[in-house]
Amino acid sequence: MTRRMAILLLALSFEIALLPFVGHTQYQRKTLIAHRGASAYAPEHTVDAYRLAMAQGADYVEQDLQITKDGVLVCLHDLTLERTTNVEDIYPDRFVTEGSQRHWYVADFTLAEIKRLDAGSWFSDKFKGAQVPTWQEAVDLVKGNAGLYPETKAPEVYGSRGFDMENLLVESLRKNNLDRPQSEEKAPLIIQSFSAASLKRLKSEFNVQVPLVLLVEEKDRDLLAPNRLQEIRKYATGIGPAKEIIDQNPPVVVYAHDAGLSVTPYTFRSASTGLFKRVRDEMEYFLAHLNVDAVFTDNPDQFPRN
Repeated sequence: MTRRMAILLLALSFEIALLPFVGHTQYQRKTLIAHRGASAYAPEHTVDAYRLAMAQGADYVEQDLQITKDGVLVCLHDLTLERTTNVEDIYPDRFVTEGSQRHWYVADFTLAEIKRLDAGSWFSDKFKGAQVPTWQEAVDLVKGNAGLYPETKAPEVYGSRGFDMENLLVESLRKNNLDRPQSEEKAPLIIQSFSAASLKRLKSEFNVQVPLVLLVEEKDRDLLAPNRLQEIRKYATGIGPAKEIIDQNPPVVVYAHDAGLSVTPYTFRSASTGLFKRVRDEMEYFLAHLNVDAVFTDNPDQFPRN
């Protein structure tokens, strides 16, 4: 990081502390979303990661949603189990071969079978025995302590298997009284997805009235043109772009705010800070200088709150 950048960041640290929040009204202040929980310090999408995220001051805790063979929403980033569990040891013959690789798909296992898996040892022996949580378990843990930030993950893939992810999620929201704005004060919730079709269904078919955020990969940066953002505003309240898109195109935030959309880039982590010495510095630059509304981070404790 250059000396000029260091001076700028020092000035910006005062700006965050002293200036009123001027971002999108979806958030009441510059907002911290714990990416898969406090995933820099505990195995992602485990109770340990969620609890630590809340202890570190997360405004929202993120949950990626997958569906088990018996139709239960669980919190896991991947469509498959092998990266973050010991499924290969417990169910060595239950894989699907794709090319030269073997995969154990979540949708091929019941919840009871998935609960047998160790979802913590891959990260550290300290977390041996951690389980894959259900979405309901995440709701019970986080509700009242922080906001929930579920993602409908690969809904089209699950649709091809006969599952309706949006319907499962909406049923759960209604059961937990989380589908209406009046629930916002005690249990704020935002739904995100890379699938525009998923968000459109939630808004038009299910009449979900909580904020909806369209995630945008770097390869889809054309979605961030002003006219495209106006189209997104018809079914979403915000965008969640890869941070690289924001850094290379600062006007994106201006265009999004002009369209009435919040901006929540991903993912800020201590393991990858680009030109910045610390992840705190990187988040500070995006929040104060580029004026994004919130950030997804693996390091909730490094969020520049003041």
